[in-house]
Amino acid sequence: MKQTGYILKLYLLLVLPFSLTLQPAQAQQLYYPAQDLGKLFEQVQVQRVFPDSKTFPDCVPLSDPKHILQAYEQQKQQPGFELKAFVLQHFRLPQQPDTSFTTNELHTIVEHIERLWTELTRQPGDNSGSLIVLPHAYVVPGGRFREIYYWDSFFTMLGLQASGRTELIQSMVDNFTHLIQTIGHIPNGNRTYYLSRSQPPFYALMLRVLAQQKGRNVLLNYSSALTKEYAFWMDGAENLTIANPAHRRVVLMPDGSILNRYWDDNPQPRPESYLEDVELAKNSGRVPEEIYRDIRAAAESGWDFSTRWFADGKDLSTIQTTSIIPVDLNALLYHMELTLQEMAVLSGNKAEARKYEKLAKARRDAVLKYNWNAEHDFFYDYNYRTKATTNIPSLAAVYPLYFNMVKRKQAKAVAQKIKADFISPGGAVTTLNQSGQQWDAPNGWAPLQWMTIQALRNYGFTDEAATIATNWVQLNTDVYQTTGKLMEKYNVENLDLPAGGGEYPNQDGFGWTNGVLLKLISLYPELQKITEAEPELQH
Repeated sequence: MKQTGYILKLYLLLVLPFSLTLQPAQAQQLYYPAQDLGKLFEQVQVQRVFPDSKTFPDCVPLSDPKHILQAYEQQKQQPGFELKAFVLQHFRLPQQPDTSFTTNELHTIVEHIERLWTELTRQPGDNSGSLIVLPHAYVVPGGRFREIYYWDSFFTMLGLQASGRTELIQSMVDNFTHLIQTIGHIPNGNRTYYLSRSQPPFYALMLRVLAQQKGRNVLLNYSSALTKEYAFWMDGAENLTIANPAHRRVVLMPDGSILNRYWDDNPQPRPESYLEDVELAKNSGRVPEEIYRDIRAAAESGWDFSTRWFADGKDLSTIQTTSIIPVDLNALLYHMELTLQEMAVLSGNKAEARKYEKLAKARRDAVLKYNWNAEHDFFYDYNYRTKATTNIPSLAAVYPLYFNMVKRKQAKAVAQKIKADFISPGGAVTTLNQSGQQWDAPNGWAPLQWMTIQALRNYGFTDEAATIATNWVQLNTDVYQTTGKLMEKYNVENLDLPAGGGEYPNQDGFGWTNGVLLKLISLYPELQKITEAEPELQH
């Protein structure tokens, strides 16, 4: 108990004086589809007017939502009323991908991606429906994802870096900085229905990419924004007690250290997946608000959905995200603390540098204590309620290696398990569970290929890293040559089948796939020959 009090006191002394009050969203009039349309929104989603639940929240009202709602209430009982016709009369459908863009059969996959950057770039404009205006150009993932996404954008930036598009990287970093300064954090995406949650905190890594292009001192321009981003993730830490150990995204561990979890402030169905959430809650036997919170917290993780969040390791209805201390999230926050330390060194603030150095060390020690399973020799998520690791293997285990948090012995154990269980014909598989969820086997995802490859390279496991890179580039290229597309995710275990799972069809575009592919080719120039094979497009 004495140690608990000491560590918590140390945290309060170091962090509390620097906490920032989060500012409200921009003064502009924002449109919140679920709240502003009430029963109309509910009926459009429940009656599945559109096959994809995300379509209606992205529609643009053609007049004041209050007037549209009034018209709905007046007309809904009239003979011959058709809900879809009413919606089409009062809303503009979201922008669809430009059908004039077609794959040139003579282009290699790299040439195709270079063309796609322009296709996926959006220019700043007026607020349109639920879309939040951004001041600079940005790259969207593609398909149904018509807005910027937080963690996607880091991996997109890796490709923009390989393409020499530094100013577009700068624009995207400045957009995220704008969101931090005006909203108080970086939301899941620039939609109003995403404001109550964030995504894996990759902002500090984006700043590193920009610094690689423009010099280390550029970090100083973003120290206030990163400080504010950190305050968002650590909000409420000063109020944690043994009796009440969790608040929003912070959790007080038994030894007094503080680690983080994913969260969402709004325990309601997600507007973009409204019917799916309502039906899940209804059939789960759980308190609806509880399951909505855990669903939304998983959406904040980016891994929506994966058995790593499930109490029984099988079924979505047992989701318990808010009970989980994710190993990858805390590794990212460790890197954020180190970046804040470096910013303080650059500015000559020695006291500030010591503060963040201590916070980073405390977090590293806590991750190694709570997320490492010595019996299995592997990193897992930790359930702070059951006080045990979840023992569900996933590629989240590579994050401590990516950030050089572990010693050689632990890194070797993780690398051995990755080699034995995760490396697949098409890259590295996300988990070892075949659940039907998209963030499980047999699927592989570009961001996790990058994190795993770099994690292995950091500790000298270059053969394993090169195998994953080669298999992934080959799979991406093969699918492109037969379909003319780059996908959001891939089946890395059975190369003859597409990726599956999720709440929507596999999307093409695709921002982070494009980015990681180009970056891997720049890292492994010998893979260029794979991408230059003769295309065999099948239309």
